[in-house]
Amino acid sequence: MRHRRRRPSDYLFFVLFAGPNVALILAFVYYPLLMNLNYSRLNWRIGASTAKIVGLANYKEFFTSDTGLSVWKVTILFTICTVIGSMLLGLIMAVVVNQKLPGRTFTRTALFSPYVLSGVGIALVWSFMFDPQMGILRYVFEFFGKTSPQWFLHENTTLIAAIIVYIWKYLGYCTVLFFSGLQSIPQDLMEAAEMDGASKTQTFFRITLPLLSPTTFFLLVSMTLNAMQAFDILQILKPTGEGVNTFVFEIYRQSFGVYQRAGYASAISVVLFLTLALITVIQFKFVDRKVHYA
Repeated sequence: MRHRRRRPSDYLFFVLFAGPNVALILAFVYYPLLMNLNYSRLNWRIGASTAKIVGLANYKEFFTSDTGLSVWKVTILFTICTVIGSMLLGLIMAVVVNQKLPGRTFTRTALFSPYVLSGVGIALVWSFMFDPQMGILRYVFEFFGKTSPQWFLHENTTLIAAIIVYIWKYLGYCTVLFFSGLQSIPQDLMEAAEMDGASKTQTFFRITLPLLSPTTFFLLVSMTLNAMQAFDILQILKPTGEGVNTFVFEIYRQSFGVYQRAGYASAISVVLFLTLALITVIQFKFVDRKVHYA
């Protein structure tokens, strides 16, 4: 079969429609990325008129310093806890609201509402709730005969508080997506399993969960990328960053905080970009194989 010869007008229309989008992507994505790579090899402070080329020294410092190791530890722990917590609780809540119960529409709306709210506003509200003197959590601990901890005085409790707030914000997002997945499961499969004598537990683990794998895979990718780039909630809860210095928080501290080390912050940005790209490739390469799309 002969290929149709393209006319010059076809290329003109392509340039007219795709050209502005390509230009915007080049200007606001790839050009900053290349400039960031260039800055990462410099010892340069924001506002300084001169910069010294240091090669890979910034990368070496990040991978060998105690601060760099702390960033890796906090980011990995924060990501694992928030992703698993949000998805697990979201699945449980989706199963609950999928039942024919009174008020389930209101429940779904209430669960999803925190996701559309500002992270800054959510963090401010929760910071008052965590207050050991006036916060509502103080009365919860007193009800069980305990004393409310000083959440933001210790690094471990600060990270726990941040994980709680982040899970609360994204719980509704996971719930709605899992609920949509449950609604798309053919009812004849569920009825066939019931007729074959399968219990509800067997039906859930052998039919429902495998058919939810596309939704689970999408949430795993998106939630991992979101968690590794978390900043606004962490910055409000602990402005100094102790205990919650994830990648993005450390980039902020090094570039616009007290250090103003733009070159070092650029190196951390490159490491974060490569890490996110590697995680995405691994997820699509290996996890996607276990996804049932039909």
